[in-house]
Amino acid sequence: MLNIVKRRYLYFGISLLVILPGLIALAVWGLPLAIDFTGGSLLEVQFTGTTPSTAEIEALYTSQGFGEPRIQTSNDNIAIIRSEFLDNDARAQLLDAMKERFGDITVLRFDSVGPTVGKEVTTRASGAIALAALAIMSYITWAFRGVPHAFRYGASAIIAMLHDVAVVVGMAAIFGKVFGWQVDSLFLTALLTVIGFSVHDSIVVFDRIRENSTIYRRLPYETLVNHSIVQTLDRSINTQLTVMFTLLALTLFGGDTIRHFVVTLLIGVFSGTYSSIFNAAPILVVWENKEWRTWFKRGTAQAAA
Repeated sequence: MLNIVKRRYLYFGISLLVILPGLIALAVWGLPLAIDFTGGSLLEVQFTGTTPSTAEIEALYTSQGFGEPRIQTSNDNIAIIRSEFLDNDARAQLLDAMKERFGDITVLRFDSVGPTVGKEVTTRASGAIALAALAIMSYITWAFRGVPHAFRYGASAIIAMLHDVAVVVGMAAIFGKVFGWQVDSLFLTALLTVIGFSVHDSIVVFDRIRENSTIYRRLPYETLVNHSIVQTLDRSINTQLTVMFTLLALTLFGGDTIRHFVVTLLIGVFSGTYSSIFNAAPILVVWENKEWRTWFKRGTAQAAA
């Protein structure tokens, strides 16, 4: 039988190697927050003729005193421009300058968020994630109340969930620097969805552990957990592959406006599948054996030898 739990520290190490670059990028560059969180304006316009270059649009904004914008263009002569906050007068001034410089344009969308609202959204987003984590841990602890140390199941699910949050947020920091992507309200939606997928997968494995604990009472806990993981392995992988194939198709053939959202989901679902199999349940074994007591002793013994 495949022994996943035996190599748990290898899988923990792989998780650490994946998370560390993102955390370093987050510490150095920070999250590239969009106007949803920082405040600002988003203007989406379609040009009648050839779409002007990014440099030309930047020069127009700068000449009008609106700072340097972030610009995304598409093949349909459409430009999505994010800039500092623009009131109605500034918007009218900018559109007049665009028409004079580039000819007729069609405004497809214009959204503005003030700095105060942006800060409030940031605070509420952080609160939503914290509340979700607390509610999940409480529910799992209650649902597994018939199992010894039920709290461990809720805590392990939250640790695996935080693993996925760290992967997604770290990748957002890296992609923001490399590709110029920004974190907006859709990113928050994707993150909460990833949390749901991650916890769902962990609960599937935990539920099998609970069932097997009444059937195989004489098995060592580590063997019981590994047996439960292997039993649910096909189901977890097949379910998540179905989702990932759909997301991959949307990434390749979907529009630019949803690509960031879909890629975030794809990364998060893959990470959630990994963490539920290789992190969540093995953490229960580490906790049951209280293995942290020997971590440093083992290193000291090896050094002495």
